[in-house]
Amino acid sequence: MIVVLDGDHPRILERIATTRAAGDAVLIADPRWSAAHRAGVARLASGIEERDATAWATLTSGSSGTPRMVRRTAASWTESFAAVAALLDAGPDDVAALPAPASSSLTLYSLAHALEGGPRPVFGRDPAATHLHATPEGLRAVLDEGSLPSLRVALVGGSHLDPALRERAKAAGVRVVSYYGAAELSFVAVDTGDGLRAFPGVDLEVRGVEVWVRSPFVASGYLGAGGPLRRDGAWATVGDRAELRDGRLLLRGRADGAILSASATVIPHEVEQVLRSIPGVRDAVVFGMPRPRVGALVAALVEVADADPAAVRTEAAARLAPAHRPRRWSFGPIPRTPSGKPARAEAARLVERDRDGRH
Repeated sequence: MIVVLDGDHPRILERIATTRAAGDAVLIADPRWSAAHRAGVARLASGIEERDATAWATLTSGSSGTPRMVRRTAASWTESFAAVAALLDAGPDDVAALPAPASSSLTLYSLAHALEGGPRPVFGRDPAATHLHATPEGLRAVLDEGSLPSLRVALVGGSHLDPALRERAKAAGVRVVSYYGAAELSFVAVDTGDGLRAFPGVDLEVRGVEVWVRSPFVASGYLGAGGPLRRDGAWATVGDRAELRDGRLLLRGRADGAILSASATVIPHEVEQVLRSIPGVRDAVVFGMPRPRVGALVAALVEVADADPAAVRTEAAARLAPAHRPRRWSFGPIPRTPSGKPARAEAARLVERDRDGRH
């Protein structure tokens, strides 16, 4: 069965070990959940059959909408531990800072690794931490604060990593290993500084524009409502768009996120890359806002560090083709999921409400 554990319990790693030793699967609850939400998750978790081989259950981040419960076997994570340890040059004597809550699959993976000889996990900012597993926003916060003086290596995933942030970390003496993956696929590709290449043990194909993987790390499936995971024999995909060039994977965003605007098809990821390249832009989220006759307007929520919004819009107009230029703008902090990923659905709601505000 799936046991729902409190993510803020002071002995969470010990409780996870006890649950796994009993042969039960682990799902971590976010302490910020309402009582009704937790009860709903518990009801869903209770639907698993006793004979099921599930060892871990996670909820997807919900960055694009309603979270889903993903089931995976113990081996689907265990088989990647050796490769991660080698990439990070990390062992049980090292300390890994985990700023995202234990309920996130990113953090739960590191807790599972710790039980099998990985770095000792610590939550929050521990000056003894030699390693970090976080989203790009988590890495940025650590660099801004200077709170991890012993930090040597950062494992970064969950969303786009700005090359400038990698260089900033390097200047601070921190080696960055970034990766592309999904809750359903786990690790797909890894970037140590020269582009995304297949993660050890993973085969990659791009069929049309979709990334397909053949991997021992793919999840078993969903409990309850389904999601984007599709299979073709030993191969699987969640619909992410990309191309393979000289063995490197160039991501183009999720296929179901494409914006159909008038006669053009706009890929949000491509517009976001351009916006992030504008000086003073810290991050950007691009999405479609449904409108009669045109299909959808291209909209953007842009988080700036020291840039003037008017200058950003002018520069974007110079760098983007007319069909790709946002028609609705908003400037301000980007809402994020508990793990630090951009919360796209919430960003869209904010911009939709911001008709008379900053756009």
